[in-house]
Amino acid sequence: MTKNIAVIRGDGIGPEIVDQALKVLDKIAELYRHTFNYTDVDMGGCAIDKWGDPLPEEMLQKCVESDSVLLGAVGGNKWNDVPGHMRPEKGLLRLRAGMGVYSNNRPAKIWPQLSDASPLKKSIVDQGIDFIIVRELIGGIYFGEHKTEEVDGVPTAVDILSYDEKEIERIGRIGFETARKRNKKLCSVEKSNVLDSSRLWKKVMHRLAEEYPDVELSDMLVDNCAMQIVKNPAQFDVVVTENMFGDILSDEASMITGSIGMIPSSSLGATTCGLYEPIHGSAPDIAGQDIANPVGTILSAAMMLRYSFDMAAEADAIEKAVSDYLDAGYRTADIMSKGMKKVGCSECGEIITGMIRK
Repeated sequence: MTKNIAVIRGDGIGPEIVDQALKVLDKIAELYRHTFNYTDVDMGGCAIDKWGDPLPEEMLQKCVESDSVLLGAVGGNKWNDVPGHMRPEKGLLRLRAGMGVYSNNRPAKIWPQLSDASPLKKSIVDQGIDFIIVRELIGGIYFGEHKTEEVDGVPTAVDILSYDEKEIERIGRIGFETARKRNKKLCSVEKSNVLDSSRLWKKVMHRLAEEYPDVELSDMLVDNCAMQIVKNPAQFDVVVTENMFGDILSDEASMITGSIGMIPSSSLGATTCGLYEPIHGSAPDIAGQDIANPVGTILSAAMMLRYSFDMAAEADAIEKAVSDYLDAGYRTADIMSKGMKKVGCSECGEIITGMIRK
């Protein structure tokens, strides 16, 4: 099978971690007789430096025309002072909108080999951490109107949070369908005691629940959810929420699993062309030092094989290699502990690649 993959290395540690994921994909192609064609795409700070635009239209088209997109990370202090509409993150928002990927799926699953790395008490971790956050990705406050102006001589900033019924319904269905494939429990997270957008969210979710009688729907306010994730994460199976809440909660959820560097994500819409990336940032403070953890990017590549290319066996092979890597005691700096073998970014990629078996 031949697949065309748009590759966005991005900024900071992005190029380092993406290179390791490509090693893994090349090994999969060799073992399973696939062909993966890579097209380099500039996005983020590097695109600003090269093209004066965080995502030139030509680069967006390369992504839209691909079978899927693999992304490292974008941004960094270097571009903090550029105008808001030109920041590296604007390229990412434009990419999501241009690809129509409205559903971001972020698993929060603790690897048993890393249970001691979780900041939570052992008694909580032992109950299990294995849930997924389904985040609406191209609506809400991130895509609403943003403006700063003087009102009665006082600088005033306004950011608009808006959702319509159709936007809520399509992400709600993803939540219910995902729950059906897991343990049939869906928690809808909002702030309906304060926000009109959340009251509409809750209304639509309960209407949808009538179509999914086999799924147990519960409601939770976002502030309570933030507390429950660290108090009793075992209660969650699938969480569905809006864009900003999902951004914050998924980062919190990643940390209770031991390291943000281990967490992949997928973003999908109406087609199989998805956007796959680790959930961490560009970490410019450690860029070029060969100490970044590439596992989140490697597992994102596995998600791409599974959800966009229908290559379940190939995805399983990558995930098994990551587990074997952890079993062998290898650790990058972010998850290093006493008695383990410390490795750098490149060596991590080489070891996992060497452990892949058909």
